[in-house]
Amino acid sequence: MTGGTGGVRVLGVAGSPRRHGNSESLLESSLLAAEDLGATVDRLIVAEEGIAPCRGCNACSLTGACVVSDRMSEIYPRLDAADAIIVASPVYFATVPAVLKALYDRCQPYWARRYLLHRPVVRRRPGALLLVGGGRDPYGHECAVSTTRSVFAVLGVDYSDGFFVQADADPRTNVSQEALERAARVGAEVVGEAVARR
Repeated sequence: MTGGTGGVRVLGVAGSPRRHGNSESLLESSLLAAEDLGATVDRLIVAEEGIAPCRGCNACSLTGACVVSDRMSEIYPRLDAADAIIVASPVYFATVPAVLKALYDRCQPYWARRYLLHRPVVRRRPGALLLVGGGRDPYGHECAVSTTRSVFAVLGVDYSDGFFVQADADPRTNVSQEALERAARVGAEVVGEAVARR
């Protein structure tokens, strides 16, 4: 590994409900490129965390903290510690799968802190989104992009890069070498941007 990353920490979020598929392959390519540049990588496999959905109780509107007791309490510090975030996800019915949407919805405390409690965003960070579509949905994948960018906004993450690839759901992993190389470039670029912001 080479130096010069200044201790940059990259959080990679695998948003698929199943392991080792196309989107996770793209994410791993990105994260390996980040590691090659000397970044510290934190891999978050959302499907393994058992994140409960947001209750819509609005308790976070008063305190800025979520009252639901589950593994999300361990994920909030990981989101906060990241100097850059890369999300990878399949596209389900034009948006992200339920497991990833649950994580997104549980970011409501960040929204409450920013817009109701008027706490400033502590720092801006780069973020990227890697999407894989398998069903040729006639409504596309832009909803997945918009949903992710909305969450990024309350996290203080600037959407800096990302792409969409079409791949069949079976066999489980069949993204092209070109897509894997493109994902690696995303990982390197996000690290470079994070370094530049420090």
